[in-house]
Amino acid sequence: MTSRSNRFVFKLMKSFLILIPFICATGLCAATEQQVQQSPPPIDPKNMDTSVKPSDDFFRYANGAWIKRTEIPPEYSRWGAFNELIERNNDALHAIAEKASTTQVDPKLAPEPQKVGDYYASGMDEKTIEAMRTKPLEEEFQRIDAIKDRADLLKEIAHLHTIGIGSFFGFGAGQDAKDSSRDIAQAVQGGLGMPDRDYYTKQDADMKEKRQKYVAHVAKMLTLLGEPADKAAEDAKKILALETKLAEASRTRVQLRDPIKNYNKMGVRQLQDLTPDWNWSDYFKTIDLVAPGDINVHQPEFFKAANALFKSASIEDWKAYLRWHLIDATAPDLSKDFVDEDFDFKDRVLRGTEQIKPRWKRVILSEDDEIGEALGKLYVAFYFPPEAKERALELVNNLKEALADRIKTLEWMDEPTKQEALKKLAAFTVKIGYPDKWLDYSLLQIDRGPYVLNALRAEQFEADRDIKKIGKPVDRTDWGMTPPTVNAYYNSNMNEIVFPAGILQPPFFYPNADQAVNYGGIGAVIGHEMTHGFDDQGRQFDAKGNLRDWWTPKSAEEFKKRSGAIVQQYNEYQPLPGLHVNGELTQGENIADIGGVKLAYAALQKALDKHPEERNKKIDGFTPEQRFFLSFAAIWRQKIRDEDQKLRLTTDPHSPAQFRVNGPLSDLPEFQKAFNIPDGSPMVRAGDKRVNIW
Repeated sequence: MTSRSNRFVFKLMKSFLILIPFICATGLCAATEQQVQQSPPPIDPKNMDTSVKPSDDFFRYANGAWIKRTEIPPEYSRWGAFNELIERNNDALHAIAEKASTTQVDPKLAPEPQKVGDYYASGMDEKTIEAMRTKPLEEEFQRIDAIKDRADLLKEIAHLHTIGIGSFFGFGAGQDAKDSSRDIAQAVQGGLGMPDRDYYTKQDADMKEKRQKYVAHVAKMLTLLGEPADKAAEDAKKILALETKLAEASRTRVQLRDPIKNYNKMGVRQLQDLTPDWNWSDYFKTIDLVAPGDINVHQPEFFKAANALFKSASIEDWKAYLRWHLIDATAPDLSKDFVDEDFDFKDRVLRGTEQIKPRWKRVILSEDDEIGEALGKLYVAFYFPPEAKERALELVNNLKEALADRIKTLEWMDEPTKQEALKKLAAFTVKIGYPDKWLDYSLLQIDRGPYVLNALRAEQFEADRDIKKIGKPVDRTDWGMTPPTVNAYYNSNMNEIVFPAGILQPPFFYPNADQAVNYGGIGAVIGHEMTHGFDDQGRQFDAKGNLRDWWTPKSAEEFKKRSGAIVQQYNEYQPLPGLHVNGELTQGENIADIGGVKLAYAALQKALDKHPEERNKKIDGFTPEQRFFLSFAAIWRQKIRDEDQKLRLTTDPHSPAQFRVNGPLSDLPEFQKAFNIPDGSPMVRAGDKRVNIW
């Protein structure tokens, strides 16, 4: 399925770093181990372009030969080191799902293999999927067709929310930002079919063209549902007009980064006053929320505008809008005509991708999204040994020590603020690999019937689980990602850093590599996530994860001065002609990139102090310090299609890959010294412009 569900609070409240999956680490997967043994060295001279000076463009110096010889595969919009490993990871998940689908098990004794196997089998049953087309969704479309008035309309919006169809607005559970011990209801802006409000509001030629193609795409989808072409074309225009009004009332991605402005807790009566033209008690009844309690309305102005639109748009327009959002969300799980049209707009038009992924890969991705802890439980049993967890914890502790040392010696932070920062660092929770407590899927029906119904039932299971959290104490064992996920995150409200199992293999961690390589890879990643606890957003939360100002005015002012310099630095970068990085949108990730590599370097120095025999040892002609920076650059090698780059410049809080390397390193005296780079070089920022927070 596409990202249709109400799991919006996690997306809003966490900081992410795009990572890579791990590959087989035990004797249970000999083929993958053989691949590892045959894989190139951690720092491969064949990937470097030594015609480029390290002082001019370190990203190209470290990765230039790889960039020259690498073509982006047609089914991807970008390709890099992590994608290569995603492919291996997909192969491992594929093997697990295939085996589960062909092995008879008693679901009472082994529920995970049964559900994983049946989900996969239903997704691979192309003959049935093609024959049934949208028949499994008939009841859902009938519900929309039966809407007679505004009360019916609200109930149907609420019903769609219970099956993961995010229309009109978002609603779910999330921690109270000022009392992180409890989950409360959260209401957020939403309801758009394109990736961001800018796609509706910007007036440049590219966005106008995207809107035209979006209208054509919506019309095509509606004709596939059986609407006459002229009516579908008219409905598509009305849907765009309706979504444009929602977009105009929505905050920008930069505005959404402010946790204080997104905290507007109110009672049900206050919320009802905000939207007088629909009845929240009907909504709560439909989603089975008995005691809503206080609700954090992240963007009150959005709900005021949504209320006006709810009242003014015709019932027929709303029905067209809901039909569109239902088919938009479920299209990847339907027959080939829907799948192809969905791919054509979302991947070909928006990202420049040339070819759709094979069906088995799409099914595996869906399965990880919908029942990821069932799949993940099988995954870690085969591919994640206990030693990997121990090694990760050791590295985390080394990085925590480096950050503590750094905080104690910061020249710009006063003593009272340092004490609070150290208290927060000491309180970090670390989650590695997989949950201590697995999700119980026993009440979720997964069978070999229609694929789309398996996906919808999984969404309903998750939405129901989410609503049941409201008003309850926070379950701190919960994970926001599945074990096979190729990512990691810092969660401000939990004050935790989380590394799914995928992090402890090349190119982040090599069991037999020198320390410089591992600190440049996994060390920089760990440092990145830790620094998120002290970036422009994370620093506003205390040791318990509460939104509270623990900074003295003087230290806060010094921080803002330095973070402002980071915004200015990244605003200068231009990945495509005339298109710049948004320094405000990417501020938190840039702070974490700079802090992460600096902390990892400091931790490496401590490690080398303990093993002085390694300090002067050169490998392939490079010192440990040089290998550290080469390893850091290598994990970000990447090529990206122009359309995907445009989309990411609008929506992605991370900077493009080359600036995730060159940006941080140009600020570090440690890098300048390691490669003996003269002042005034492109890879050395002038002293008065050099950024240094953590």
